[in-house]
Amino acid sequence: MSTVDVIIAGGGPNGLLLACELRLAGVRPVVVERLPERSQEHRANGLVGQVVRMLHRRGLYERLSGMPGPPIPAPRFVFGGLPLLLDQLPDNPLTILGLPQPELVRRLEAHARELGVDLRYGHDVTAMAQDSDGVTVEANTPGGTQALRARYLVGADGGHSTVRTLAGIGFPGVTREDTVSRSTHVSLPASVLDPVTGGVRAGDVHVPPFFHFRTDHGVFVYAPFAGGPMVTTLEWNRPAHELAGPMSLGEMRASIRRVLGADIPLGPPEGDGPHLLRRRTGGNTRLAESFRAGRVLLLGDAAHVHSAIGGPGLNLGLQDAVNLGWKLAGTVRGWAPDDLLDTYESERRPVSERVVMHTQAQSALISPGAEITALRELFAELLGEERVVRHIAELMSGADIRYDWGLTDPHPLVGRWAPDLEPTEGGEKLAELMKAARPVLLDLSGALANAAEGWNDRVDLVEGRVADGPTALLIRPDGYVAWASSDREPDLATLRAALTRWFGEAT
Repeated sequence: MSTVDVIIAGGGPNGLLLACELRLAGVRPVVVERLPERSQEHRANGLVGQVVRMLHRRGLYERLSGMPGPPIPAPRFVFGGLPLLLDQLPDNPLTILGLPQPELVRRLEAHARELGVDLRYGHDVTAMAQDSDGVTVEANTPGGTQALRARYLVGADGGHSTVRTLAGIGFPGVTREDTVSRSTHVSLPASVLDPVTGGVRAGDVHVPPFFHFRTDHGVFVYAPFAGGPMVTTLEWNRPAHELAGPMSLGEMRASIRRVLGADIPLGPPEGDGPHLLRRRTGGNTRLAESFRAGRVLLLGDAAHVHSAIGGPGLNLGLQDAVNLGWKLAGTVRGWAPDDLLDTYESERRPVSERVVMHTQAQSALISPGAEITALRELFAELLGEERVVRHIAELMSGADIRYDWGLTDPHPLVGRWAPDLEPTEGGEKLAELMKAARPVLLDLSGALANAAEGWNDRVDLVEGRVADGPTALLIRPDGYVAWASSDREPDLATLRAALTRWFGEAT
């Protein structure tokens, strides 16, 4: 039995992106997916937040979006069913990429295969044992039970993660059982569509597109996606007989009638599909007790589950993957500091906790009750303030992340997402410099030519100029600033300390 570098259990977006990150760093992962073929499940309708900019820095935005150029900030969004008017912000941080999850998986899989990722469908992990040198995994495969061995195992296998269970990692949290969510692709007659707003009308009620429309009886959402319109309802405390049997279009019509007090003439969806027709009861908010147990790590929903309101799931999980990828690769290749892999959890857990916090807050804001209506009126007033809108936009996008590394009086950029600079004379932007997923030492002072000589096998030195701002930046592969200077002659001692901290000893 040969040993591979990394086994990734789960061939969804998070597992696939992690595999791509590892391949870019020179590590060969094997992705095992229990399903016999690529999933067609509609778990998300797109990407919201900082991950869109991250994918742009990997050269994947145009491939995924089908649009040229960098991501464009969204002029508006919603928070807890309330309008979030973002076009008033001079530097709007919230970007969106509308792409159904089945198509996202298809395009990420194609990218992974181009990079040479070994992807195996129909491999269901059933057992795992780890020792000081690696992890041995047993999986049911089309050819029978197979044993695989790797130096590390990553569970990217969802909220019901087998890997998490086998590793003995607890998954505490709360479960609520009083909600019923229904979503389906539909067709709608032109008579109910508003040609000006793009929304939908039901009797005297007008619902803007992509807006969480709350009433005393529930929530209704109309989403005119490019692949076909989708409607969603959310209700509370429905009788059990409504939840028996498969979901139907008639059931969705009845739910809309209860929520809006009016009918919408839904028709079956058009086109080839796949089409969504889904009912979900209840929901979970849970956070793994640890993101790591020895040589086993958790990624995405295997590490955290929460409400989908606001669409934060892929933003959180895919950024987990980018954070973990270079650290795991450095550990496998032998240059990483001993504790580098531990910073995956110390950095990403607080981010997960903030996502749990704001999704719970949004869920509260769409709940029924007169007291919630009063809370919404107050919150709507607050959202009239630009500073409040900015705070919420940065929270939802993840632009407010600043990793705390315990430094004394760090540069303001350290721990933050690197700014979108255009440092080279040819107009090459930072996004172009980070496609290879390598660390970048951006020398804007002309004084660092030999400063990173001992790390040039791991770190790319790029010289350039900007009109104002920092004079030097050390940027990690995940896009966050590890060291920065605004001095004409940057401090080489602190630079070398940062290089050693994140990228190991000089060679």
